[in-house]
Amino acid sequence: MKSKSPESEQYLSASNRITGTIVLVIGVLGLVDVVLEWRTATGLLVGSIIAIFMVLAYVFLMRPSVTLSPENVLLRNHLRDHLIPWSKVTGVDVTDILRVHTEANRFRAPGVQLVMRDLRKQRVGGRKLSADNSLSKADFIVNRIETLQGQYSEQSQGDVITSWAKPELIAIGVLAVVAIVAAVVR
Repeated sequence: MKSKSPESEQYLSASNRITGTIVLVIGVLGLVDVVLEWRTATGLLVGSIIAIFMVLAYVFLMRPSVTLSPENVLLRNHLRDHLIPWSKVTGVDVTDILRVHTEANRFRAPGVQLVMRDLRKQRVGGRKLSADNSLSKADFIVNRIETLQGQYSEQSQGDVITSWAKPELIAIGVLAVVAIVAAVVR
């Protein structure tokens, strides 16, 4: 699904990635402790629960992104991916998160978010916003999508493809089954 084009651009929330990385490091430390203090079924139960939380941290904090390529727009949401050809894009805007419009639907992309602090500063008109605030980043991405839409809409054809995040869902399911079995055996 990912474009192999060197012209691809990926946008995501840096603060979410940092928070997700911290959560994953803490989870790995918890798993190391469980392995060192192995307690049979109880250790398996605790390790499975920690691993479920790690997968959820990845899904909600690190997975969402927006990838722009000459062929399409790829919106990676928490549990689904939307592959949208440029010819199907009819508009783009930002409310609290990026929204890509097509004739039939509107797709939300949590990989590009506005920080509430920046929204409050803009509305109140108090302190000036810094040059690298979330509003200017979101506006930049909106402008990039509009530019690429105009540039590639005639070349990029096809239908919108929506797919589930199968590896993440399978991992959560397997870990949940392991946790349930460990709880019953315990």
